[in-house]
Amino acid sequence: MFEDLLQHLGLSAFSLKGFGPLLLKGTWMTINLSLMSLLVSVGLGLLGASAKLSSVRVLRITAQVYTTLIRGIPDLVLMLLIFYSLQTWLTSLTEALGWDYIEIDPFAAGVITLGFIYGAYFTETFRGAILAVPRGQVEAATAYGLKRFQRFRFVVFPQMMRYALPGIGNNWMVMLKATALVSIIGLADLVKAAQDAGKSSYQLFYFLVLAALIYLMITSASNVALRWLERRYNAGTREALR
Repeated sequence: MFEDLLQHLGLSAFSLKGFGPLLLKGTWMTINLSLMSLLVSVGLGLLGASAKLSSVRVLRITAQVYTTLIRGIPDLVLMLLIFYSLQTWLTSLTEALGWDYIEIDPFAAGVITLGFIYGAYFTETFRGAILAVPRGQVEAATAYGLKRFQRFRFVVFPQMMRYALPGIGNNWMVMLKATALVSIIGLADLVKAAQDAGKSSYQLFYFLVLAALIYLMITSASNVALRWLERRYNAGTREALR
C-alpha cells in the first residue's frame, strides 16, 4: 500500500525497509484517536455552550473559566498537566483504597486530554452558532408545543450546524494535527512510528516527510467530508437568498 503511494509520488527510490506495517498501525492509531477525541470535544462543546447560554449564573461562570483557562494555555503544557494529574490522582486513589497500582492507558489519556482541550474551542463555536439562529424560530417551535429537546433537535441543531461547520472544520484540522503531541505520553501514533522507523533506518528526515504526506492525505479527505456536510446543511439556503 505505502510502496504504491511512494511510487505514485515519485519517491520509489526509497524503501520503507519493512516499516510499512508500523506506519500503517500508527496511521490507524492517529485516525482512531482523532475521531474519539472529536466525539468527546463535541460533547463537551455542546455542554459548555449550553452552560454559557444558561440563565444559571454558576454554570455561566464555570463555562467561562473553563474556556478562558484552556484557550490561554499551550496545548503541550495542558497535555502534560492533565496526563500526569490524572495518573497522580489515580495513584492516590488506589493507595487510599489499598488497590494495586493502575496505569492509565496512553490511548484513553490522549482521548480525554485532547477532548478536554478542544472542548473549549467547540464551546465557543457552538455558542456563536446557537446565537446566530433566529430567536423567532425557537419561539415558533415553542408555540407549536415542542419540548426543549425537540426544539433543539428539529429547529436549533440543523440551523446551528449551518453556522458552526466552518468552525468545526477548523477545530477538527487543528485537533488532527495536535494528535502528534500524544507521542510524548507514550502512544504509538503516526509521528512516533515515523520517528522509530527513521531512527532505526537512519533515514529520519525521509520518514518524517512521509508522515507529513500521510497527514496531508487525511486532511484532504477531511476537506471532502466537510464540503459534503456543508452542502447538506446549506441545502435550500442559496435558493432562498436569490
